[in-house]
Amino acid sequence: MKRSRWREAATGWLFVLPFAVLLVAFLLLPMAYAFKISLYRSTLIGGEVFALFDNYQQAINDPLVREGVVRVLIFGLVQTPVMIGIALLAALLIDAATSRFSRIFRLAAFVPYAVPVVIGTLMWGFLYSDSIGPFSGLGIDFVNSDTVLASLGNIVTWQWAGYNMIVLYAALQGLPREIYESARIDGAGEVQIALRIKTPMIASALVLATLFTIMGTLQFFTEPLILQPLNPGAITQHYTPNVYAYNQAFSFQQYNYSAAISFLLGAVVFIGSYIFLFATRKRSALK
Repeated sequence: MKRSRWREAATGWLFVLPFAVLLVAFLLLPMAYAFKISLYRSTLIGGEVFALFDNYQQAINDPLVREGVVRVLIFGLVQTPVMIGIALLAALLIDAATSRFSRIFRLAAFVPYAVPVVIGTLMWGFLYSDSIGPFSGLGIDFVNSDTVLASLGNIVTWQWAGYNMIVLYAALQGLPREIYESARIDGAGEVQIALRIKTPMIASALVLATLFTIMGTLQFFTEPLILQPLNPGAITQHYTPNVYAYNQAFSFQQYNYSAAISFLLGAVVFIGSYIFLFATRKRSALK
């Protein structure tokens, strides 16, 4: 009996081993190394000097870091509800549709997520161009300091709304259809069923989709970095904390300071995610 249990446990560990090796090699070890170098400071005379948390203190007091954090927070407060709202509306419409075109619409909505982020951003960069873009005749500068954040939000929503829609649509497909029939017998319309029955019953999926969106928003990086050449004055080298950390490391060779900024951003992401889960735990039934 004991030998049989040992074999079962060994078999389970064998299945887990490839993932565990990749996790340690490509996540835990790099994180440990990054945390180590964040505790040092590079000097011209003494080389690498142990600085403990001096880099973290510098990052906390750095106005450029605070400016980037405030910017992504504002971006997330606006873009997250818009994206989740569009994804939920699309999921409810597809779930209610019975025609064969619902499959085509579902595939079309998911296609932007299949496009690599870099390629999608380059495509939108062409569309935003004031010289060769199709909207150049409108006289609107999509990448100036006043409009660039909204333009970036449009790219992110286009890229990820379809993914969130599929997540919510899959949750809707798991709901028992008998509830809808009972609601119709009681006189409920399709809008009432969508708002008062379907949406509350997929609260856990909504919370998870929103949580992933919040985490992605706080780590905003690829889109502003790719669009930066269109207007470096509007998309600065410290536009978001991730962009600032990237430029500190690869433009100014400040790897120690860059690692400290990255770990501080990770702490902000963790705290923000925990607060959101704590605030929504009763409605979503997630613990």
